[in-house]
Amino acid sequence: MTISQSRVVLITGAARGIGLATSKKFLDAGWNVAMLDIQEETLNAAIADIDLQDRCLSLACDVSDADQVTQAIAKLMNHFSRLDAVVNNAGTATFKPIRSTTFEEWSHVLDVNLSGPFLVTQAATDHLIQSAERRGKQSAVVNITSISGLRASTLRVAYGVSKAGLAQLTKQQAVELGEFNIRVNAVAPGPVDTAMALKVHTADIRAAYHDAIPLNRYGTEDEIANMILFLCSDEASYISGQVIAVDGGFDSTGIGLPSLR
Repeated sequence: MTISQSRVVLITGAARGIGLATSKKFLDAGWNVAMLDIQEETLNAAIADIDLQDRCLSLACDVSDADQVTQAIAKLMNHFSRLDAVVNNAGTATFKPIRSTTFEEWSHVLDVNLSGPFLVTQAATDHLIQSAERRGKQSAVVNITSISGLRASTLRVAYGVSKAGLAQLTKQQAVELGEFNIRVNAVAPGPVDTAMALKVHTADIRAAYHDAIPLNRYGTEDEIANMILFLCSDEASYISGQVIAVDGGFDSTGIGLPSLR
């Protein structure tokens, strides 16, 4: 299969962490990848370090801005002429108690984490439909939510609510887009060894998570990326409307841990 014939995935929040790991996973699987991020310099630096950068497209975009999203999708289509899958990974967080979380902070988190996936998927839907019709197989959307959307914990009022809303948006999208041969699922990561986690999780926090997770460790970015790639693949052809926790069994314990920050 030539580069022009390869399937195309759009990955938001692709400059680092899970988004970057997922971009590399798709490239290794033979896909072309449109990597989107609000931080253009960081994104371009990440792409410069990728061996298969000739199969990447850099898109600087704020996913909460409808006009920017429309322009980014147009640029993608002009470059690749097709779109087969979308991974809504871009996200932000404010970790503060309810009483001190400002409305501006609340609004920003919901704009990026919930409105962003709505806008990106809406702008991509017609192209995903065309791809499904052309291939005679399904297109796919994967939203990256969080275990914070499945269970409450302190300091996550805006983040947790935004991710819970994204889980419901996933089901709504699956119901409405299924007739067009588009599958929509969500991945809910548990604690993952990202650069951000390494920076903000103290030794005590890491020890508490290890005690609470049945597999006794953090996940890796590659483990999350593996599930995302699977859900976008034809092997997942009868999976839609699901929120899959990739969390080492953390959500299954059902034990609240209010001390975890």
